[in-house]
Amino acid sequence: MIDPLGLLLPALVIGGAAALLWWLLIASEGVYLGRRVVIWLYDLYAARYDGIKGYRLEHEHQYLSQPLMEQIAPLTDPLVLDVATGTGRMPLALLRHGRFEGRVIASDLSELMLRRAADKLAGSPRAVCVVTPAERLPFPDSAFDVVTCLEALEFMTRREPVLAELMRVLRPGGLLLITNRINTRLMPGKLYSSDDLVAQFAELDADTVYIERWQVDYDLVWVKKTAEL
Repeated sequence: MIDPLGLLLPALVIGGAAALLWWLLIASEGVYLGRRVVIWLYDLYAARYDGIKGYRLEHEHQYLSQPLMEQIAPLTDPLVLDVATGTGRMPLALLRHGRFEGRVIASDLSELMLRRAADKLAGSPRAVCVVTPAERLPFPDSAFDVVTCLEALEFMTRREPVLAELMRVLRPGGLLLITNRINTRLMPGKLYSSDDLVAQFAELDADTVYIERWQVDYDLVWVKKTAEL
């Protein structure tokens, strides 16, 4: 005679293990398992990443490059650093904008993701790709007019040093644009509340911090660095 309880317990164990593995590797993209796992996962999905995300050119213009160009107007030729660029979403959006005359440095730690970005940016002499950790950027202080970091902060091993680096390489009066994930259900302990993020930037020479709704899972955070007197 088959014991239902004897079958149920292994099924629950297997189901629980599968759910835990899904959360660790898919839902939280490996962040609780360390940097090497995160990079490995992005390398693994690099060739399919754009297809998974399904970015549309008109949306990238409407929700990324156009708002940024409006924020920095009348400047049209900024030097931009895009940290955790992935496959080059922000650099591509800027380079396709009719009024953008500047240059972009795209950085990431996933070499295969960055290779995809480099392939897409290869036709532009105004874009350069660099492999570097976000908390140790190989650039001098106050080097960039604009620094961006989209949908990546929650996957950083150490978030506070990353924010400090983003502000360090930004020139006085420059603009930082990041996203803040607001869907906390699947990533406990890895996200900032809006108040905590504003407080963090208050310690990093920020003049103003403006947070606006952007997507279901993300807010946009616009940070103006204090200008020199």
